[in-house]
Amino acid sequence: MSPQRIVVLGGGGFVGRYIVARLCAAGHRVIVPVRRRERAKHLLVLPTVEVVEAQTSHSRALVQLFSGAGTVINLVGILNEHGSETFERAHVELARNVVAACHAAGVRRLLQMSALGADPEGPSRYLKSKAAAEAIVAASELRWTIFRPSVIFGPEDSFLNLFARLSRALPVVVLAAARARFQPVWVADVAHCFAQAVADDLTELTRYELCGPKVYTLRELVAYAGEISGAVRPIIPLGPQLSKLQASVLEVLPGKLMSRDNLLSTRKDSVCDCPFPAIFGITPTALEAVAPHYLSPAAQRSAFDTYRAGSGR
Repeated sequence: MSPQRIVVLGGGGFVGRYIVARLCAAGHRVIVPVRRRERAKHLLVLPTVEVVEAQTSHSRALVQLFSGAGTVINLVGILNEHGSETFERAHVELARNVVAACHAAGVRRLLQMSALGADPEGPSRYLKSKAAAEAIVAASELRWTIFRPSVIFGPEDSFLNLFARLSRALPVVVLAAARARFQPVWVADVAHCFAQAVADDLTELTRYELCGPKVYTLRELVAYAGEISGAVRPIIPLGPQLSKLQASVLEVLPGKLMSRDNLLSTRKDSVCDCPFPAIFGITPTALEAVAPHYLSPAAQRSAFDTYRAGSGR
């Protein structure tokens, strides 16, 4: 397929930066709308990427952004609600506005980021809202593809990095939902799938579950992050009632490490019941092959040295 103009909503985020880089490498012109341009300055070095400030919650702004585009990719998602930034607004209303803007601007191709376990009858508002967004996209008459990854890991993730920071900071890790199961998938594998789907008509009108090669309990992931980061700590698993209490406290503290809705999401294992989609032609990367490169003490020192050199300290 020849290069095209692609708009990536959420392109400045953790997963977005990898997808945008893949699209840029394929020669596409990529438009990344952001609220504040400085938050996506890491994308400015890419030669065919244009970062623009825009209010993507406004339908008219979306139509203008989508004008002349061949494909739109919607990666926008939140794990926790903050004031007016609710699951309904970030997932459902935005999906509705994106679909309407695609029709108005003449865009026929839409790639949507969802989540493994998205279900209208799911245990959490997060999973229900992701399912509602999927339903809007699937009913749109666009040439859509929906991706449903398990938890995504990579150097900038807020999952394994969080566990490593907690292990370094605390003498003991007190853990809610310790037996919840996940099948983490590497961010570069997810980016590969998105970039290939842009040019592959066979992926249209299909949902794809994306998982890594191995299933872990949350306790195993926390223990692994502590081990690799050089901060092995005792882990105390909490029962259902204490888990709920912990989530209730954490959701009102700065940083919102966990919410009650996050805890409810763990009732549904984030595990694939099928192999990695063969159409994408890759074997998913093992967590153990990547995580040490950014969680180990040596990697942390290297990152600090790079920051110190760049800041002149």
